[in-house]
Amino acid sequence: MFYILYLRKNVIQVIVLSGPIGAGKSSLTSILAEHLGTQAFYEGVDNNPVLPLYYKDMKRYTFLLNTYLLNHRLAQINQAIQEKNSVSDRSIYEDALFFKMNADSKVADPTEFKIYDNLLENMMEETPGNPSKKPDLLIYIHVSLDTMLARIKKRGRSFEQISSDPSLKDYYARLLRYYEPWYENYDASPKMEINGDKLDFVVDEDAKKEVLSEIDNKLRDIGNL
Repeated sequence: MFYILYLRKNVIQVIVLSGPIGAGKSSLTSILAEHLGTQAFYEGVDNNPVLPLYYKDMKRYTFLLNTYLLNHRLAQINQAIQEKNSVSDRSIYEDALFFKMNADSKVADPTEFKIYDNLLENMMEETPGNPSKKPDLLIYIHVSLDTMLARIKKRGRSFEQISSDPSLKDYYARLLRYYEPWYENYDASPKMEINGDKLDFVVDEDAKKEVLSEIDNKLRDIGNL
C-alpha cells in the first residue's frame, strides 16, 4: 500500500495503495508517480533488518516487525506532509491486518496486538492545528493466490519463497482471506478496487493505461482531480 501526496489545482491529495505481497504496489507507485509528476518514496524491504528474522520465526518477531514498520510508516507520512508532493509505496493501515491474522492463528500474542492497535489508533488520531494523516483515496489491488505466488517467485526474495519454506503457501493463502473483509470494512476514506489478475499494469501497456484511467476517473468522482 502507498501514499501519494500531490498538488493539482491547489488541492493536496493523499492516495493509498493496498494489496497483498506481490500485488504490484511498488510498481504502481512508480507508474503513478510518473503519471502525476510526483517524487516516489519506497518502503525499502531489502533494508529492513527485522523482515528476514520474521520469516524465520514469526511468533517471536511479529511485534518487533510491526512496531518497526509503524515507526517507519509514520516517519514517511510526516515527510510526505512536509514535501507536499510525494509518493510512498505502503500505508500505515494494513500492517494491522498481518498482525491480526497472526494473533488469530496464535502465532502472535493477542495482548501484543491490542497494544499495537491502540498505539496505531493514537498515532493516526487527528489533532487540532495539524494536517490529517488520513488519505483521500485507497486503491486496493486484488490478486488471486496463483498471481501472488507467481510474482513472489519472479521477484526472488529468498525469505519469501515457498520452495525453501512450503508452509508459506498456507500463510499467503490465509493472508488473502483476510484482505477481502479488511477492504470491505475499510472506511477511513473513499476507496476503489483494481483487478490485478486481469490488468497486469507492469508488463501490459494497455492494462497500465486502463488502470491510470480508472484512477483518474475515481479522483474526478470524488472531486480531487
